Amino acid sequence: MDAPASTAVSAASPGAPTPRTLARLTLIIGGARSGKSAYAERLVQASVAGNAIRPLYLATARAEDAEMEERIRRHKERRGGRWETCEEPLEIAAALEQHARPDRPILLDCLTLWLGNLLGAGRDIAAEKARLLTALEGLAGPVVLVANEVGLGIVPDNALARRFRDAAGVLNQAVAAVAPRVILMAAGLPLAMKDAAPDDAMTDDPINGGKP
Repeated sequence: MDAPASTAVSAASPGAPTPRTLARLTLIIGGARSGKSAYAERLVQASVAGNAIRPLYLATARAEDAEMEERIRRHKERRGGRWETCEEPLEIAAALEQHARPDRPILLDCLTLWLGNLLGAGRDIAAEKARLLTALEGLAGPVVLVANEVGLGIVPDNALARRFRDAAGVLNQAVAAVAPRVILMAAGLPLAMKDAAPDDAMTDDPINGGKP
């Protein structure tokens, strides 16, 4: 993956433009290969089009095998050099609080990998979820969060997988409850499930010719 980004300043520069096409929090959820990450990247990039701001990609993935290395390589190739990157597999609440600022959006990809990392590290899932929700409520700038919908398939055949599925569903519900905008991705197409963002963040979606 990319090298970690340098520490960001917490406040915007005087006169810096604000990415007004984004809600304060946007949750983009979908199944595997639904197009959620690519859509999230396009939304974020469109929000800073025409200025020199480089959005921040907060990556939670770990390259622990060849398959994941290839996934990460494809993501990096798609993003190109337009982004700053911060790799943080566990402490995403602290990373969001450190890097959020009004003039630069953050894309967190993804909550589901983060949850898997927490389980692998033996963390208290309820406590980590509470930390994240507290951080999301007070961030200085807009954040787009990506998550997998893992509850639409068959019931897993082992206790650990069932625990992961259940924890992912609970986490997604909690984040969706506090996010003004929630978008479901299917076959590369966005469906707005919730849109309670203020009017100044409700400009037309530049990707699809209308609100997502």
